Amino acid sequence: MPNLSLEHVALSSRVFKGKDAFVLTIAFSVNEPLVFDVNIAVDIADIKTGEILERYDAASTGWDISWLPHGAYEIHMMAPQINLPKGHYELRIAALHRIGLKEVIDSRETLSFIVKEDLSSENITQFSWQLQSKPGTMPVEKLAWRRGSGDWFSKHFDHEVRTITSYLLGNSPLLKGKVLNVGCGDGTTDLGIALRVQPEEMVGVDPFCLYERLSEVIRQANMPLEKLPENLRFLPADANALPFPDDYFDVVLSWGSLEHIVGGYLQAFSEIQRVLKPGGLLMAHPGLFYSDIGNHLGEFQFARDEPYVHLKHSREWLKEKILASEPDRIDRYGDDGTSMQYWQWFTELNPITVDLFEQQLRERKFEPWRVALRTHDLVEYTPELQKYSFVDLAVGELYVSAYNRKDRK
Repeated sequence: MPNLSLEHVALSSRVFKGKDAFVLTIAFSVNEPLVFDVNIAVDIADIKTGEILERYDAASTGWDISWLPHGAYEIHMMAPQINLPKGHYELRIAALHRIGLKEVIDSRETLSFIVKEDLSSENITQFSWQLQSKPGTMPVEKLAWRRGSGDWFSKHFDHEVRTITSYLLGNSPLLKGKVLNVGCGDGTTDLGIALRVQPEEMVGVDPFCLYERLSEVIRQANMPLEKLPENLRFLPADANALPFPDDYFDVVLSWGSLEHIVGGYLQAFSEIQRVLKPGGLLMAHPGLFYSDIGNHLGEFQFARDEPYVHLKHSREWLKEKILASEPDRIDRYGDDGTSMQYWQWFTELNPITVDLFEQQLRERKFEPWRVALRTHDLVEYTPELQKYSFVDLAVGELYVSAYNRKDRK
């Protein structure tokens, strides 16, 4: 039995604004505990010539079906009108999802239909899509990815994992080997990689052990996972002393962790390179201190109200404001820090810049592969900001992937 199977396809009409609308109902089943990146594709072909006249799929219309649990589902496609001349046609429907690093077609169905009168026009046929769970299956609306981009679980399990594996690492075959995440937090990203990519080994390290809450995180996301995957493990390790032999990992990840390593991250950098194989890949997303969001104080109203607040005021002023304020808790899992802890975390931040980070990468014989910069829309220079460079203030986020060339002299 395929992981994803088309169960029933029906074509019907429905009165829409006084006219018959084109309605396609596609019922399908998920036969595994979880499937990822589900898509339903529909081609309209001319039966006589075999020519495909129109192509549609759920993903291109905004339905990013990140994952679905075991159960039965139904998709409805409706178009107020369909742009086809009189003739005999065939619907070719395919159910797809991603396994590891590849998209596979699990199931296909065809359905023929006849257009009895000429419906052709200059208008483009536009379908609206609706996905719903059938009775007895977890409602789609309760799944984390349907809660919106602000959902903590979806932000890491879906967006972050895809950004790392596809956007920055290009679905490299190295991801099928041994992968390390330095500063893994609650482990949501590591879980996403372990399940989606299916590497030989996925290891997350973090001295604060928030990953011990991962089972509760999974439960709150309405994910039907009875136990963690066998290729996933966590260790309470410090990035400055990674408990692994030389040249052990094929890929090392660091997402939002290097800026938090107390006393600097150069020793951690050396450790990352030591455990990463020659020719292995590093993916790093370090926080940039001089950007508007580089202070990590976004949970305080005063910091949101004044751009670059941490660069405009003295440390004493900032401490007073932080200790006198109560943070607005963002949607996340983990400890709710006190105001004093926020102040401590701010003082421990490493002042990373784009230029400095690039220099340090190249000095350690990392060969950049893919780089993405996310900039702020506008930097308004006030007198306090005149001493800072355009790049340091304007670049909000830096994403880098690089090959480890430590074997080259």
